[in-house]
Amino acid sequence: MKDDGASIIIIGTELTEGIIQDSHAKFLTSYLTQLYYHVNEIVTVADDNSIEEILSKLVKHNRLIIITGGLGPTSDDMTRSSIAEVSGVVLERDQESWDRLYKRVGERIHGANEKQTYFPQGFTPIVNPRGTADGFYGYADKALIIALPGPPREAHPLFESEVIPLLRKLNNIKEEKREEYSTFLIPESRLEEATLEADNSLNWGTRFQDFKISLFLSGGTEVKRRAAIEKLRALVGKQLIQEGDTDAFSSLEDLLLEQKATIGTAESCTSGLLGKLLTDKAGASNYYKGGIISYSAEVKINVLKVSPKTVEEFGVISCECAKEMAEGALNVLSTDYAISITGVAGPDKSEDKEVGTLCFGFASKLYPTVTVKLQFMSISRDAIRRRACVAACILMKEYIQSKGIVDIESSWSYI
Repeated sequence: MKDDGASIIIIGTELTEGIIQDSHAKFLTSYLTQLYYHVNEIVTVADDNSIEEILSKLVKHNRLIIITGGLGPTSDDMTRSSIAEVSGVVLERDQESWDRLYKRVGERIHGANEKQTYFPQGFTPIVNPRGTADGFYGYADKALIIALPGPPREAHPLFESEVIPLLRKLNNIKEEKREEYSTFLIPESRLEEATLEADNSLNWGTRFQDFKISLFLSGGTEVKRRAAIEKLRALVGKQLIQEGDTDAFSSLEDLLLEQKATIGTAESCTSGLLGKLLTDKAGASNYYKGGIISYSAEVKINVLKVSPKTVEEFGVISCECAKEMAEGALNVLSTDYAISITGVAGPDKSEDKEVGTLCFGFASKLYPTVTVKLQFMSISRDAIRRRACVAACILMKEYIQSKGIVDIESSWSYI
């Protein structure tokens, strides 16, 4: 074990019981390696297991210890008290943290929630804008201890925005130029494979989010980084790698607002999920008129006016059906554009089509109707439905901008 290295403690009963997979270790070690830390060990413990004994050993042989989880209000969240004990200090309330939390939860702060505003004496809070538990950092002996909240959607952005600059400053490491991209539909393992094929001499980093994976690129020259991104786009599909921090739904919504256009949806296997996602933001009525959940063949035929002959000859999971569904929604909802989705979300085949088979229809008052058929990896029913909605928005944006989408089926090779 290197005494000047780093160790990671990951807290969570759901992790130790195999209910969920850990995403902290890979994320943290990737960045720590770039910051010239040797990671000595990664320890995973349950929520109800005090980390005090483990931490007491690690502070003697590391200059950095990162802890995720155990910062909540419940009695089994022991991180802050364990760190205080190992550091030989008491817990004390931070007034600014208390004020921030009170503003968020009001009188509910009194009781268990107030615990989250206490930190080991001498430690500095790290403000967490995405949750109620702030992180914090400070020293025990010669080891810098950094405590972060457990949920990845809170911990990872906090690490990137606050911890990385802190470590760079402490170690006098010049900040590298880092570019951010948003990637869609590509599973994390395949994205990693593709980035290494694009250029394995650069530093690639990822952060998994609900409907995308954020991709970060640093190292090399600007020309080298640009060439790597273009190669990556050629490998996975140019529409699936977009610059900056964006998402498929907002991108389509912004375009519709810009054009002052309206859209409607006809959904089968996604059961209204696309309509829900397009209306999550306030003001959605400016572009979204409504949707038709046509789960059964009868609704497709009677409401969307899909021809019974089409259903009989091609089935409901077909581009022919998707085409008529989109055109039916366009007419019924009187919109400028319409999207249709029909497919097999699983867990079993349907109409002899494999799980993950998706057919999309894109109709408008301006252009001929276009259909696209995609075959997604069979991950889970929920994952297929979510990815179908992302794909529908990306494709619709391309369709609105009069870009060819008929060749998408062959170019999106990593989905």
